[in-house]
Amino acid sequence: MKCKLHISILCCLCILLWGCPYESPYAIDIAAQQPIDEYLLGKWAAMIPRPSPEGQPREEAVKIIFQKRTDMEYDVAITGYLDDLKRRHLISGDTIKGTAFLSLIDNRQFLNIFIYGKVYIAEVKQKDKTLNILALAEHFTSKFIKSSDALRNAVSVHYKTRPVPVYDDWFVAKNMQRVN
Repeated sequence: MKCKLHISILCCLCILLWGCPYESPYAIDIAAQQPIDEYLLGKWAAMIPRPSPEGQPREEAVKIIFQKRTDMEYDVAITGYLDDLKRRHLISGDTIKGTAFLSLIDNRQFLNIFIYGKVYIAEVKQKDKTLNILALAEHFTSKFIKSSDALRNAVSVHYKTRPVPVYDDWFVAKNMQRVN
């Protein structure tokens, strides 16, 4: 009986840890190297499908606001679908606020998003008039990252060796449209 309890707790813990966005004390670059992309500036919104306890998916509005902080950095504010993030202590009021800068790896753009002392890495894809912010999953690499160079190498290897990149489905914003 005790063994079954330990196994079930271990399985639950694995599932919880498997569903987290990648967070790191390191960014891809030590400091911003790329100028901001003026196209990102403004308000972007999308209806994001989210699982519910009843098993029926629901859609919730998410808005991401990019403002120019410097020529190399953004101020970022994320609103909407924040209930699941309350347990992570990332929310100030009803908005997650942070700063970000762009990095380029193998012709792919990545946002290094700084929120409460942690860095989250997300690929940025622009297509037509839509924007996709695709957060890397915690398990995108099994390596222990000890520096920005190691993170850059791990991301590069991941995209070169995987047929499909590993994104955290709970923290992706696809097909975002510009809003007022």
